[in-house]
Order: sequence, then C-alpha cells, then structure tokens
Amino acid sequence: MNNHPLKIIFAGTPDFAASALKALLEQGHDICAVYCQPDRPSGRGKKLIAGPVKQLALGHNIPVEQPLNFKQESSVEQLASYQADLMVVVAYGLLLPQAVLDTPRYGCVNIHGSILPRWRGAAPIQRAIEHGDDESGITIMQMDKGLDTGNMLLKLNCPIEDKETGSSLHDKLAVLGGQAINQYLTDFNPSKFDASNYGEVQDDTLACYAHKLSKQEAEIDWSEGAEQIERRIRAFNGWPVCFTSVNNKRLRVWQAQPGIKPETEQTPGTVTGFSKNGIEVVCGDQKTLLLTHLQPDGSKKMDAAALLNSRKEWFENSPVLGSRG
Repeated sequence: MNNHPLKIIFAGTPDFAASALKALLEQGHDICAVYCQPDRPSGRGKKLIAGPVKQLALGHNIPVEQPLNFKQESSVEQLASYQADLMVVVAYGLLLPQAVLDTPRYGCVNIHGSILPRWRGAAPIQRAIEHGDDESGITIMQMDKGLDTGNMLLKLNCPIEDKETGSSLHDKLAVLGGQAINQYLTDFNPSKFDASNYGEVQDDTLACYAHKLSKQEAEIDWSEGAEQIERRIRAFNGWPVCFTSVNNKRLRVWQAQPGIKPETEQTPGTVTGFSKNGIEVVCGDQKTLLLTHLQPDGSKKMDAAALLNSRKEWFENSPVLGSRG
C-alpha cells in the first residue's frame, strides 16, 4: 500500500492516453508534467492541432513538453529537472532510450492494450479482433529497452464480444487502462521496488507481434474466407476501415454479417444479391457476407437501404467487387 503520493510524469498523445490521464487526475495524483508528441497539422487548412492529452493537461495547468525525440541531452536533462518518482507511458508514440527509462526514481511503466506477452507492438487491440481472440485486456508493465518486453506488474482482462469492433474495444480498454493504473499505484510499495526484479517475467515463447495498421491492408481480398474478412472489417472499424471497389468506385465497408451460402460456385467478390438488409458478396470459401453499413467516397456512412436508394445500379448484373477495369 502506497501511503506517500508519487510525483508522476505522464507521457501519451491520443484519446486512449487521455482516458488514463483523466483517471489519474480524478484520483488526485500529482502529475508534475505531461509529455506528448508535437502538434500535427489537421483538416483542410492544415492547422496545427493539439492532441487530446495536451488539451487535457493545459486545462489542468500542467506543464507540457513536446520533444521530437530524446536524442538531445537537453531533452533528458529537462525530464530529470522534474525529479519525478515515476513516468506513466501510454500510446506516446516515441521509443524511450535507456537514459529516459532510468531517469524517474521508480522507472517508467506502460499501460498496454493486451494481456502480455500476447500482442506486443503498435496495434494490439485490432490484431486481437482480427485473429479471433476471445479476450483482451490491459497490462501494466515495467518498461525496459525491448518492445513491450518488460516485467508485468498488473493485468486486467476484458472479454471480446462477438460483434466487437476496433472502436468499441478501444473505448473499453481506454477506461480499463485508467482503472488499472490507479489500482497499480494504490498497491505500489516503494520499499519493495527493485527495477531488475519486480513483477512477473514475460514468457517470450508465448509472444506475438501486433504490426502497425496500414491503409493498404484494409483493402478486402475476397479470396479469403468469409469469417476472416468479417473479423478484419470489425477490427478495422474506426481506422483504417476496410474497403473494396465496385466498377472502379471505392466503397468503405463498416459492418458486415454472415450471409447465405450460394448454391453454385462463383468468383470471389461476386454480388449474389441485394436488399434493404444488405449487399451479399461471395467469399473465397464460397460462403457469403452481407455488407450492411457502407460509405462511398465523398459520402457519409450509411446503411445498405440508403446506399441502394441512390446507387442501386452499382450492384445490378452481379458485379465482382474489387476487380480492376
């Protein structure tokens, strides 16, 4: 039990991190500084926009630091000047050198969106859904020089529902991450801390890597099985969003569900039927998917009924989705 408030530096940038920072502030933790990535240009005007963590920090009058990296000695010296006990890192977006990891008295801990050692890396939430995992969760981890390889300090599990999307699981884990870090800090005992022997060692033989998402891999390959495609559609719901094309017109696919197996073999990607309930497309295993929520380029997301009301001709004569020319 920690009876002495810790002086904490928080490092993170997007919404997922802001949820954890908010939870720490609500519990009254002493956040002496916040680190986040430099502001990025956004929108048509390409104006520099502060990220969610920076906005939250400024709203609480917390000093904000935004170094490009920690390659400059002055950046590490600035970090050390805060004399922090602990650095809490979540979705920061920068690799931290050993000099940074060693600066706070009790090192740096990371809020990671999986049950380690499964899904180390940049996209653990989406990869868990894409690969059909039954559960995910949050791991509080003592950071070391490896990528998500440090000792595990606390784990909270979260089931993955049948219709879970990348967006919905992201939001659940964002809340759970705040709960987990507060629980860890409540139970933290400084007198027992030993950076070299603290927490549960990860079993590297059970590790797998969650590669960063790319827009390219979001294009649907209709030669894959229906179940695999449906999982990826759910996983990428949020970003980058799966897409296909119909007569060379790009079409984002936000939601789909199992369809009816066709009676005869057809080319993967063939539209086998459509109604207000969805657009049915045959997949590589000759099962079909019913595409229920879609988005043509230049339009908003809509259900199949709305799409067919304005673009029914796109799906007549059994076109093959994704085909070129």
